[in-house]
Amino acid sequence: MQHTCLIGGGGFIGVYVADALLSQGRQVTVLDPRPAPRHLSKDVRYVVGDYSRKETLRKVLIGMDAVVNLSYASVPSTSIDDPIRDILGNLPAAVSLFEVASNYAIQKLVVISSGGTVYGPARQLPLAEDHSTDPISPYGVTKLAIEKYAGMFHRLKGLPVVSVRPANAYGEHQQPFLGQGFIAAAIASILSRDVITLYGTHGTIRDYIHVEDVACGIVAALETGTPGETYNIGSGVGRNNRDILDALEPYARSLGIPFHVNTLPSRKFDVEANVLDSAKLRSATGWTLRVPFDVGIRRTWQWFVENKHQWMEKKTGTR
Repeated sequence: MQHTCLIGGGGFIGVYVADALLSQGRQVTVLDPRPAPRHLSKDVRYVVGDYSRKETLRKVLIGMDAVVNLSYASVPSTSIDDPIRDILGNLPAAVSLFEVASNYAIQKLVVISSGGTVYGPARQLPLAEDHSTDPISPYGVTKLAIEKYAGMFHRLKGLPVVSVRPANAYGEHQQPFLGQGFIAAAIASILSRDVITLYGTHGTIRDYIHVEDVACGIVAALETGTPGETYNIGSGVGRNNRDILDALEPYARSLGIPFHVNTLPSRKFDVEANVLDSAKLRSATGWTLRVPFDVGIRRTWQWFVENKHQWMEKKTGTR
């Protein structure tokens, strides 16, 4: 049985990637500094540890056939506050992983980049992988630098690296109020009767894709993606923040909850529009979308309604 090390597998996307890997008959070991989330499959071996520590990484990689690295220590908004922390908290660890993994018989290493930030302002939509990359946030710059290092290790060391650029993932179990994830933040704000903040009259246009489809795209790239290549993972459909609120309004109305919006000026580090073309991934792997937006938004709303105690723990700091 193939054995995959899932670095950062204790986070929102990681839990879904673990499920997708298990469904392919793979053994999964998660390496993550956080305690194991309650909804992670019990079939996963969970190691609490920091992958930037080479000794920890060397021990965990013994016997692994593949690595998926989801770990990242910041989000676009926090990277603006402290660009140097964004670099130091992410880039050295990623490069260290490439160095260590080059000494193991790894068959594939998947780097999770950012389809929402590495391209920067769009010259046309949707964005294919050969679009220029001119990120306007430290988060995007560091993500792109990690991609570049991955490419360098592929050329110089033969490391079989594939980079993927997911769009904006949303879905059940996403934690709100962390500085990214507009759908989760909007639903939680509505249910908490808090004001929703928009930056710009209609907000930004983003490519929202259900987290199950992101996870399946990552596993598809792992299974059949070509080393040295980069693949987008997106829906190909752009929706602005007002569109999202329009989609949520019937659910809020059904519970008799009005919602209120505070519109602020646009932020300089937000690109106006980002929609991804995923034709390359579909062609290379056969990956397709499985969760339509209307189904995904309904499931996400329902999860937030039924599990308020879970996401409120993060907001109030009770866990």
